[in-house]
Amino acid sequence: MLSRRQKHILLKFFSLFSVVRGYNILVVVIAQYLAAIYIFAPDKTIKSVLFDVNLLMLVLASSATIAAGYIINNFYDSEKDLINKPRKTMLDRLVSQNTKLSFYFVLNFLAVVFASYVSFKAVIFFALYIFAIWLYSHRLKKQPMTGNIVSAILTVTPFFAIFIYYQNFELVIFAHAIFLFLLVSMRELTKDLENIKGDLALNYRTVPVVYGEKVSKTMLTILVLLTIMAAVVLILFFKIGHMYYFFYLSVMLLIVFLLILWKSNKKTHYLMLHNILKFIIVAGVFSILLIDVSVVLNRI
Repeated sequence: MLSRRQKHILLKFFSLFSVVRGYNILVVVIAQYLAAIYIFAPDKTIKSVLFDVNLLMLVLASSATIAAGYIINNFYDSEKDLINKPRKTMLDRLVSQNTKLSFYFVLNFLAVVFASYVSFKAVIFFALYIFAIWLYSHRLKKQPMTGNIVSAILTVTPFFAIFIYYQNFELVIFAHAIFLFLLVSMRELTKDLENIKGDLALNYRTVPVVYGEKVSKTMLTILVLLTIMAAVVLILFFKIGHMYYFFYLSVMLLIVFLLILWKSNKKTHYLMLHNILKFIIVAGVFSILLIDVSVVLNRI
């Protein structure tokens, strides 16, 4: 049996894990490595990619920066989250704000240290990334449209770091990036609809608060149609191996998303829509394995 002190330490660990959303960071790490193997460096052996120390440092720097970003976002949104996510917020509050801020600075320092192993340019890149996340959390996320666009850009930035490292400028990479950017933009706008109660209470000027739910749904509909178009373009004009199964599934789920969207009027409905988009994004990460299984088997 665990003692009271051990239980308290364990709860604090889970609290901090909840704040930094460790599960999201794990998915990003897997996505970065899969993207490096299958998309950014298809001419290299899997072993050379997996044991590339520079790539490891970039992934660690990304993870530390993202974790720090979640902490500062949690710090600024604590009151809003108490309204929108009371249970999660109670868990998050087991760790004091001072402790969270200490971890925030430590993680950002580690990110810069990891980046410094790669190059001075990497240090500048992550320094700007850290500043952009702070600026978004402190000011930009309360602005309609601007907050959504910046959030989507910040989400795909860790992949941009790997893209710059390998300097692979093939058109298929930009096509995948556009698809991901549109999905993330949809997720951010759906989250705004889901959290409208807290945003209204604390005067966050999000799209649903400023323009209303109907305009938000219209914008989401346009984004759905653009995302479906991006998926069709990837299927028809690029060599993506068996990954076309994922894009067919995505198109079907996005049509379901659209049908549910216009009937939604409760937080539970928007939460369902949010989960559909999260499923598509996570499924997309692992579907990278389908790009070309035969070639990968020959690259071990």
